[in-house]
Amino acid sequence: MIKNAREYRITRAQVMRFEKALAELSGPQRSTKTVHPLLVKAQRKTVESQLQSLRKELAEYDELRRQGQKEIDVSRIEEVPSVLIRARIAAGLTQKELAERLGVKEQQIQRYEATRYASASLTRILEVARALKY
Repeated sequence: MIKNAREYRITRAQVMRFEKALAELSGPQRSTKTVHPLLVKAQRKTVESQLQSLRKELAEYDELRRQGQKEIDVSRIEEVPSVLIRARIAAGLTQKELAERLGVKEQQIQRYEATRYASASLTRILEVARALKY
């Protein structure tokens, strides 16, 4: 899951590299003496799969930024960290802006999100939800 603009830029750059690699793999076939055709096919499938996954992450981030998240649906406690991250993105807040609302440093929000709120207390999680107006 892309959590911030920096990760978005990195993922976009990865997509471009994978597209280039796929074009090279799909271009004129390499000599079958150096690379077996089944290996080339496997490489192409792997790159296509990774490219699809990265594009999906970009699309999800774009969608959240564009339309926001109308409602939160949490059926399992394990979903709370992802919901909080999505809610922040949908609210159009950066990690720094959320940190300011909570009176903590931006690095703390980065840490929470990187570890999926593993070190956050229930009280802090509720504060984050309130700051996001949920």
